[in-house]
Amino acid sequence: MPDAVLDAARRFLTSFVKPGRILVAVSGGSDSMGLLFALHSAIAEVKNGFSLAACTVDHALRPGSAAEAEAVGRFCAELGIPHHILRWEGNKPRTGIQAAARNKRYELLSVAASALDADCIATGHTADDQRETIAMRGARHPVEGEMGEGQGAAGMAPTMLYARKIWVLRPFLRIHRAEIRAFLNARGIGWSDDPSNVNPQFERARLRADLDASDSASATVWSGAQRATSSARAAALIEERVKVYGALVAEIATAEAGKMDDPDWRRALMSVAAVLGGRDHLPARGTIQRLSGFLQSGAPGRMTAGRVVFDRRRRGLYLFREPRNLPVLSIEPGGEGLWDGRFSITSRGPALTVSAGADGAALRQRLIDAGLPKGAAKKVSEVAPRIVPAEAGTSGGEAAVIECRIGLYDTFLPGFDRIMADAIAVLFGRDRYPAPPVHDVLTEKEG
Repeated sequence: MPDAVLDAARRFLTSFVKPGRILVAVSGGSDSMGLLFALHSAIAEVKNGFSLAACTVDHALRPGSAAEAEAVGRFCAELGIPHHILRWEGNKPRTGIQAAARNKRYELLSVAASALDADCIATGHTADDQRETIAMRGARHPVEGEMGEGQGAAGMAPTMLYARKIWVLRPFLRIHRAEIRAFLNARGIGWSDDPSNVNPQFERARLRADLDASDSASATVWSGAQRATSSARAAALIEERVKVYGALVAEIATAEAGKMDDPDWRRALMSVAAVLGGRDHLPARGTIQRLSGFLQSGAPGRMTAGRVVFDRRRRGLYLFREPRNLPVLSIEPGGEGLWDGRFSITSRGPALTVSAGADGAALRQRLIDAGLPKGAAKKVSEVAPRIVPAEAGTSGGEAAVIECRIGLYDTFLPGFDRIMADAIAVLFGRDRYPAPPVHDVLTEKEG
């Protein structure tokens, strides 16, 4: 009888553009232990340039976690696989602990990948995890498929870019946990069970119990290929319809802006708005519905949503940051900081102060010369960053490197959204995101 787990590991290796070093995230649970051993076995078969490293992140949230990480280290030593243990030090948040742990886990895995010279990270997420993720996102946003703006309708992507620098790959998304445990049991390999997986204090554990009882998930599911197709079309619409000036303001023809019955255009427009507003997420469904009504009406006017002004004039629709609650940021000499969620600013040497206002008349004139109406140019200049160095005689432009931040994708970029993310990056004067180390897996038959 074919071994689905080992076959999945073999297929995963054949998906790479070229062989490299894979860092496996190993918690000690059955899914990650199965992934590590399956990849180790598959690489031993092919002997064609692949190598493994492993990392265990000890979140230090319960007794016994350090011992479990050490047990993984011993298992890796038996296999001849380099292994690092990284511990989450410091105080832990009182609320949202699982989300914070997830963010810290990827941060530390990225550190380990750099230290171990890995080309990518592989995680043991399974078909069971996928089912739970889709159901969780469906419970939070029960109509996101109807609106077409939801970020989770296709569940977890088989590829995900973390922090614009390291790809996280999920080769077991079509493999069930029971298959992995059978694979390990047949080889006499044990694992540890995290008690938080059945702790009803946590949303995923509660939902897992409900799904186990019902054996069904109610969320409407897109396939990864459908999501990728939607993202590619949204990217084309962005390139066709949206013009951005100085990463500060977007211009869209009024007739094009009003086509809000098109879900891909809605998502494209709301994504551009999220960047201009310095947000990491799209507006809520109700807000999108109100915006749709406003834009479809066609009459001149303004509406503010998600910290963005939608300023519709006869010659076009203009989107820019609303002039409220703009922060003041201090940056140490040679340091960096994020201003207003919109701009990453790095000092070239001196200490800096960043506030709103830019260089007033000079910026307004540049925007007008680029084709922006005078009234819109004035408002946009008021919400642009003004960088003042502590040392006299150095201009802000000389003292700092400024880059637009794309909060939707700069931390976590699902592979099926990369074409759309690239279109937004180019629109805002950024380089495209790095390509994944594997061939496109979304065109394969999904089961």
